[in-house]
Amino acid sequence: MDWKPNRKLKKPIYKQLAEYIENGIANGTFPLDKPLPSERYLASELSINRSTVVAAFDELEANGLIERKRGSGTMISKDIWGLTKKRVPSWNRYIEAGSFLPNVPVMQRIRKEMAEHKLINLASGELSEDLFPLTSLREIISNRSFIGSLGYDHPQGNAILRNSIANHVRRYRSIDTNPESILITSGAQQALYLVVQCLLKPGDAIALEEPSYHYSLPVFKSAGLRPFFLPVDKDGIDPEELLSIHKKHRIRMIFLNPAFQNPTGAFLHKKRRERILEISSEHGIPIVEDDPYSLTSYTGNEVSTLKSLDQHGNVLYISSLSKIVASGLRIGWIIGPKSVIERLSDAKQQVDFGHASFTQWIANDFLESECFDIHINSLVKQLENRRNQLVISLRHYLQDYVDFDIPQGGIHLWCRLKKESNEAQLLEESIKKGVIYTPGSTLGSNKNFIRFTFSRENESAINEGIKRFADAYHTIRQ
Repeated sequence: MDWKPNRKLKKPIYKQLAEYIENGIANGTFPLDKPLPSERYLASELSINRSTVVAAFDELEANGLIERKRGSGTMISKDIWGLTKKRVPSWNRYIEAGSFLPNVPVMQRIRKEMAEHKLINLASGELSEDLFPLTSLREIISNRSFIGSLGYDHPQGNAILRNSIANHVRRYRSIDTNPESILITSGAQQALYLVVQCLLKPGDAIALEEPSYHYSLPVFKSAGLRPFFLPVDKDGIDPEELLSIHKKHRIRMIFLNPAFQNPTGAFLHKKRRERILEISSEHGIPIVEDDPYSLTSYTGNEVSTLKSLDQHGNVLYISSLSKIVASGLRIGWIIGPKSVIERLSDAKQQVDFGHASFTQWIANDFLESECFDIHINSLVKQLENRRNQLVISLRHYLQDYVDFDIPQGGIHLWCRLKKESNEAQLLEESIKKGVIYTPGSTLGSNKNFIRFTFSRENESAINEGIKRFADAYHTIRQ
């Protein structure tokens, strides 16, 4: 074939191929009485993925130009003008036209590899099943009668659970609130989505940490927001940089992960917390505090939240049970001014008619039981052991090749490679050797960084995973 796709064009390759074949049908390059070249042949001849050819054929079939016949190949449609043929929608066009953006390709690739292959998982930001309080949760299910309703619950979530969460955050996070100021959500992700969709509009400027877990979320780009980034050091963001950005761009909302930040593990210094709250109050900028990790401190010291210091109602506080109990419960919450909570709950009701009552019952009973304290103490100890193993393994296998700060809580370690390497090549080689992690660029950093998550694997697997990563790193540098 003389034709080749132009990889410099912004137009997807499958669309270029579809147009080429369509033009070829019109000018006689592809005769009506012969099959089109096979998917396998086109993929090989054009040096493209077979899935790209399939997408091009899907487009042509949707337009009524070709017919696929099992055993006979792909033929040009006899009813090429579409007068009698029933047509299939061009789903690829619909997929691309949607306003909610897909995950970045690297994140899609990581999830696909984890689903399809047995890899040592140093990428997923969730607990392994052996860290779940399974025995306690099973006892709740088997020994206690479910007395809730199986109909739609209160738009803000079950009143009993909201009361338990109010008591929980008062005891463990020094936040004084009431059930009317709480909305139950399907984890922290839904909470962020509701905040962005209900309280901001396209073109609004927001402040995000850099690097940040939020950087990888399509929810901000899908909403048409303008993000401005604040570098994170070991003490979190610099409040004066926040003030400088606000003066230039009129920031409408600040998104922070102050306690053991994802991915750096940084802890926002108390003086910086106080200054950020001052700036928020002086300029009327709301803060969204995302707090999944404050109960995982390895030092035993109580961790204060921004919300606990908030005297004026400037902070919307988001947390969940995903990182400290079980991600599958899908129990998260937002705490904020009653008017805001009512607005968000109205939107949530439009999306899913409120949260599932059964999981709310389980979460409520676990929060109120003596098992919660026992579980948290055990969890923190086991996470600390895994962190320690990760530090030992990095020092053993990579020695002078890496830099990192040791996190004092949370589930992530942020690692800098001292010598520059090809990020994509390193990830591919690591996958070949059976380990996966999160490349720094997906979280908004320079390509020299890597996030290792230590909550999904035990100490033995963590050690083996870093050994495999080190092998991959040295292989690509040869």
